Amino acid sequence: MILLTTTGARSGRSRTAPLTYTTDGERLVVIASRAGDDRHPDWYHNLVADPAVTVEQGSERVEATARVVEEPERTRLLEARIAQMPRFGEYVEQTDRTIPVVVLERR
Repeated sequence: MILLTTTGARSGRSRTAPLTYTTDGERLVVIASRAGDDRHPDWYHNLVADPAVTVEQGSERVEATARVVEEPERTRLLEARIAQMPRFGEYVEQTDRTIPVVVLERR
């Protein structure tokens, strides 16, 4: 688990969300699945509006930049997550929306 802190797109306030993640090299990868809901999670809207985020992983806290990945990288990273955590495949099946994949890179 990581704690992802974003700036609220409407409020401008700090918002923190606990998220599962995987890694891709030095990058952290998070999936905006919202457990298969038809809407994107709030933290996703926030980082699209302002990609400067803070990530807490254990006792380490780092500033990072969030980037929504495009195809074919999106599919590669999503399939890697599904291989590790099959429930994400269920989330894909539960919704008609394209579930975004986000990489977090240290600044």
